[in-house]
Amino acid sequence: MSFVPNARSGSYAEIGPRVSMDDEHICIDDLGAHLGFVFKYPIRSAFYAVFDGHGGPDAAAFVKRNAMRLFFEDAADMLQTYDTDAFFLEKLEDSHRRAFLRADLALADEQTVSSSCGTTALTALVLGKHLLVANAGDCRAVLCRRGVAVEMSNDHRPSFLPEQRRVEEVGGFIDDGYLNGYLSVTRALGDWDLKFPLGAASPLIAEPDVRMATLTEEDEFLIIGCDGIWDVMSSQVAVSLIRRGLRRHNDPQQCAMELVKEALRLDTSDNLTVIVVCLSPIASIVESCPPQRRRFKACSLSEEARNRLKSLIERN
Repeated sequence: MSFVPNARSGSYAEIGPRVSMDDEHICIDDLGAHLGFVFKYPIRSAFYAVFDGHGGPDAAAFVKRNAMRLFFEDAADMLQTYDTDAFFLEKLEDSHRRAFLRADLALADEQTVSSSCGTTALTALVLGKHLLVANAGDCRAVLCRRGVAVEMSNDHRPSFLPEQRRVEEVGGFIDDGYLNGYLSVTRALGDWDLKFPLGAASPLIAEPDVRMATLTEEDEFLIIGCDGIWDVMSSQVAVSLIRRGLRRHNDPQQCAMELVKEALRLDTSDNLTVIVVCLSPIASIVESCPPQRRRFKACSLSEEARNRLKSLIERN
């Protein structure tokens, strides 16, 4: 029988040193139960997302509030044409790409959200043994595979060379690490003051990178976090911290809190939001962690060795 994870999650968010909290997040461990008849996929599914707003909290709050409609609007139509897993996953990947663009256009039409306001977005869908991560911006998803950090997203920042090249090819520029001297990310939803008219290639885009993975028993948990975490620690450090926490108390919410507190201790300058999604039972994590080796090996000296040592000491 193939491995099928039974996802369970915990999350934690804190304002940090900022004057306002512009992050939002979503944790749904049982998507089928949440969406009802709209998403009756025959295998258990889960959905998680983080949104890191800038220019105010309105864009992130709007996308979270409308996420189920935006991201699963055409789920029922896809299921009607369901044929095979491969076919469905291909359609689902296309659907998530369209969802980011729908959310972007919705922000352009939303009267309550300023055209200078935007948000990064990262979504993670666990569908049976499949993981689909879509990202636009500098939030990050990291998979723990037997203790090793496997990054499931790229940070879309001006310092990321492929993004820098894309920006410059369409007439944009990078100034002191900022897109067009203004924004610290190269992909985001909203920010229509910085985007070109529809149909024109723009330095700032909403199109996400999408990655797929087939989960196995080696995949222990997934970390999803806004850049307030990754500004001060590496993916591997975060994975090791969460892994130790799960071995101690097996509580993903406490692990998320511990990761946020560690980022604060390391003097992060941003809001903080983390989701920890457990994919394997705690027994699997404990079994894959070998016991610590003793630093010194106990031994006893023979009678002859003790006499030689005594002779050397007396000689000196």
